[in-house]
Amino acid sequence: MRFIATGDWQLGMTAHFLSAEARPRYQRARLDAIRRIGELAAERDVDFVLVCGDVFESNQLDRAIVSRTFDVLAGFTVPVVLLPGNHDPLDASSIYDSPSFVSRQPAVVRVLRDSTPTEVVPGVEVVGAPWFSKRPLNDLVAAATEDLAEVPAGQVRIIAGHGAVSSLDPDRDSLATIDEAGLERLLGEDRAQFVALGDRHATYSAAERIWYPGSPEVTSRREDDPGNVLLVDIDAQTHAVDVEKIPVGQWAFTVIEADVDSDDDVAALETRLGEIPEKDRTAVWLILRGTLSTAAKARLDEVLDHAGDLFALVSVWERHSDIAVVAADEDFAGLGLSGYLEDSLDELAARATAEDPAAATAQDALGLLYRFARSGA
Repeated sequence: MRFIATGDWQLGMTAHFLSAEARPRYQRARLDAIRRIGELAAERDVDFVLVCGDVFESNQLDRAIVSRTFDVLAGFTVPVVLLPGNHDPLDASSIYDSPSFVSRQPAVVRVLRDSTPTEVVPGVEVVGAPWFSKRPLNDLVAAATEDLAEVPAGQVRIIAGHGAVSSLDPDRDSLATIDEAGLERLLGEDRAQFVALGDRHATYSAAERIWYPGSPEVTSRREDDPGNVLLVDIDAQTHAVDVEKIPVGQWAFTVIEADVDSDDDVAALETRLGEIPEKDRTAVWLILRGTLSTAAKARLDEVLDHAGDLFALVSVWERHSDIAVVAADEDFAGLGLSGYLEDSLDELAARATAEDPAAATAQDALGLLYRFARSGA
């Protein structure tokens, strides 16, 4: 028996940090990743696809998002099992009960609305732990599995949950933390053969048979292994399990750290950015530290402006960055500044080096003045 484990599709995610131009492309890419999962299911002859929570970004979405999702899922050749998570719980406003969902739900789509064992294909059942609110008051997975008996010979049982396991040091005040030791006992007693969990957006193995597949497209700059699904093989007779990680995502969120203290450092950063492939599907956050002359800082700004035209995002992570600008006399020599501009230069240079809350603003203004004067405008 073979199935694909995935989760945290979060369809409808706004990605507010991206530019207005890049945001629709990113949203489309999330749907394209789902389409690739369907193609993979057909290519690898899987029995079904299991989505472990947060299929949708929220319960309040435009119906067009549901329609587009179903248009993709209707092309799947195997059952698709959806588990409601913390983003899309089965509460009073559940998207799973909306007219746009109920009226157009494809035949292949099943929603785990309770913890009753669901036979997805003959001999294989899934026990789900759906969320009914955004703040459960107990371990939903433990509650869903406490009365499970040993799996009969020749059959397979899979647990589908959503949330943080205890070893991940989740919110200490949360009552919904998943008891990882309890799950390992469950597996050891052969009351289930595999546990697939959502909530963590990067692929992660909490134990040999307890896995987070992660989101099929990257969602955060700090995810260490996003953009994958899991292909899980379980022998119905021996209950042996094999897990294969398969990349399906096409976007990348990258953090680049660099020391910039000279023109050469700025040139090295430009080269580094230029070597990144698929720029229109890459968001870059820069952590920059150093001291630059006004001319070198102006050159850095030009490099970042150009990169911003190519990448989905180029942003200096201000909270972690620290760039000081020094107004060297040679930077402005030969630019022919006089009168008001020369007076402005002197004032800005004084403020830029002073212990002044406005020093950073003065440094930025120096850079603009330099670029303005150099352009001859």
